[in-house]
Amino acid sequence: MTIEEAFQKLARSPFRSRFHLSESDKAYVLEHGLDAIRAHADEFVNSRLAPAFIPNDGKQTPMRGHPVFVAQHACACCCRGCLNKWYHVPLGTALSGDQQQKITDLLMAWIEKELFIKND
Repeated sequence: MTIEEAFQKLARSPFRSRFHLSESDKAYVLEHGLDAIRAHADEFVNSRLAPAFIPNDGKQTPMRGHPVFVAQHACACCCRGCLNKWYHVPLGTALSGDQQQKITDLLMAWIEKELFIKND
């Protein structure tokens, strides 16, 4: 699935499409830069999604507190259950480096897209 195909699928979900970066999230991204945010996304994906078994799966990603967390919920990359449901990523196996990179790329594409949306 391409990033654009994922965005189209996610847009049909009332739950997923309600997530947006707040103005403070956007300011955080602009202050720290996209390279730093990508490094954070890589770290979160590696530590919170990549292991084969996650003791608190389904609860490991806060709903807010960092732009990547918001992106994870918006993109259905918040837990292994959502990755399985939305992207058919098998449960019980560690994510490959390629899978982790694709998740990070999706999260970053969503964040970059959100930077240009004006919040009312």
